Amino acid sequence: QVELVESGGGLVQAGGSLRLSCYATGSVFNINTMGWYRQVPGKERELVASIIGRSATTYAEFAKGRFTISRGNIKDTVYLQMSSLKPEDTAVYYCHAIRVGESYWGQGTQVTVSS
Repeated sequence: QVELVESGGGLVQAGGSLRLSCYATGSVFNINTMGWYRQVPGKERELVASIIGRSATTYAEFAKGRFTISRGNIKDTVYLQMSSLKPEDTAVYYCHAIRVGESYWGQGTQVTVSS
């Protein structure tokens, strides 16, 4: 079993930056893919960015050039550096991990961008 714990959400003005953090506890060996998704009420959860291993990254179009995903020195951590934030980035952001074909989710952290 894997538990994911997120932190770093909050309220920021448009144009500002936030850094989300997520670390995994439990059976963390063989976690290869980690990522971030986001969801707003009434909409489906969508991919923000993911990383396989330490360097193979994928970004949603809206995240390219503004967000950066990275793994920590400890392999079971992942970060999302968000810059040039826009009000439309307001959402609950969820950490995600895949281990041996099973999918795990964090509890979510709220990001609110004011105009």
